[in-house]
Amino acid sequence: MTTEGSGTRRRFAAVAQWWRRARAYSGDERETLLMLGKSTLAATLAWVVAYDVLDSRSPAFAPFSAVLIMQVTVYRSVTQSLRYVGAVIVGVLVQAALGFLAGPDLLTFVVVALIALAIGRWPVLGVQGPQVATAAFFAFSTYTASSGDSHRIWRLGEIVVLVLIGCVIGTAVNVLVAPPLRYRSAEYGIHSLAHTLHDLLADMYPVLAEGVPHQDVTRGWQDRAARTGAMIGQARSGLQTAKESALFNPRRLMRRYRGHPGFQGYEAVLGALERTLYQVAALTRGLDRSREKDEAVRPFLQRYAAFLKSAGAVAEVLTTLDETTLPQQAERLERLTDEAEARRDEVIGETERLSLSLSDPASPYGILVTEATRLTEEFRYTSEVLLDLAHAEDR
Repeated sequence: MTTEGSGTRRRFAAVAQWWRRARAYSGDERETLLMLGKSTLAATLAWVVAYDVLDSRSPAFAPFSAVLIMQVTVYRSVTQSLRYVGAVIVGVLVQAALGFLAGPDLLTFVVVALIALAIGRWPVLGVQGPQVATAAFFAFSTYTASSGDSHRIWRLGEIVVLVLIGCVIGTAVNVLVAPPLRYRSAEYGIHSLAHTLHDLLADMYPVLAEGVPHQDVTRGWQDRAARTGAMIGQARSGLQTAKESALFNPRRLMRRYRGHPGFQGYEAVLGALERTLYQVAALTRGLDRSREKDEAVRPFLQRYAAFLKSAGAVAEVLTTLDETTLPQQAERLERLTDEAEARRDEVIGETERLSLSLSDPASPYGILVTEATRLTEEFRYTSEVLLDLAHAEDR
């Protein structure tokens, strides 16, 4: 069996697995196929209108524009199309003004490029800013290839019309053909952070139950907790995408989505998870300071391990957060939060029984008890938010 043949089989297997995922459930693979299909449809319709109906000499502007503004949400399609059309109009006007004043020579092109590139940095245009210069360059090419002022004006106006046609068709296809509604991307961000929290706690509590952890172990926990910053940013980006997907989207009027409680609750849960991860990071730093003999603190660490285990159970519920089963999950989260608070109280009771100092800054116990209290407060807050969401859906 050759290495090349084995590699080819792996590639075919990967492609087959990709297609199976696309058929099996809604995810990135299916979204990719849907976006490809919608972009192809929009480009084809724009080409037919520009080439067959209008008999344009530059029909490619229309399908290019249709594909360019095909975005992951309807809101972004609308806003980006407005910015794109504005950028094209400005670019064409810059070229037209200078072209008719100075003529189509090299110096005019230099001035057109300078002005168009400067305008393209205008923050209002956002990512469409570079299209000012692109439109000006295409307009300059069209201007130099035409003869007569009236013909030049017609050709420059045609560019704007074709761009408008492409944007209208692209936006219409995105709105009317399976408009993207990404409520679940808000849940995915929560799932990701909750998985991280659960996995970290699941690794911590068995070690603590055995005694004082080695410094290398606690440093490893600290590093894992510190690396969650990027994940938090991704989760917030997913929540923002979910919010945008509901704007200007006709699917949100369907029965399936009318009862959705909105994103305020998910944003609150995401904020609570973010704070929880910071608290766990502080907790790991506290554990790193615990260097007393095992026998002296073993009962306390065993109680603390039981608390972390109950905290992990709370995080596990959030790894499967789903609006379709929200009432059951909210009730389960409330019960598990009660258990976590009970384990927290046992930790506090153990510190009193062992006469461990909670106020000594050199001692880790005050930090550990404080972070345990903060964690349970965040869990209680999260359970109350989800219960409110569940009751909102019932109404």
